[in-house]
Amino acid sequence: MKNLILFLLFPIITYSQSYVSPIGFTMNESNKNKVVAYIKKEVKASYSAIGMDDPSTLRMMENENLKAFKDLLSIRGKNTLLLNKVEKTYCDIGMCNYSTILMMYKEQLKASNEELKW
Repeated sequence: MKNLILFLLFPIITYSQSYVSPIGFTMNESNKNKVVAYIKKEVKASYSAIGMDDPSTLRMMENENLKAFKDLLSIRGKNTLLLNKVEKTYCDIGMCNYSTILMMYKEQLKASNEELKW
């Protein structure tokens, strides 16, 4: 039980210490390095916790998260309020990786343009 609590708290602690939001991101080497460091740390923690921390899996997921971050940079000016809400929602529950944020942003955007129809 103690390990489960620590596992659930770790992403929240990681988020609060080093998460780099794509919303206010300024493109420079220092910030790029911060994003890469955060992705490596977050992916390693997430996948080590479930026993999938082999180099191939880690590199694949790191690349997926970096691509998602770059995609988030390209959409940040289009609907910043929605992106901020999605970011806060998922980071607050410990699901603070760029792939999740991008996927849920797209789902929220799609849902905001739909209506229930018979």
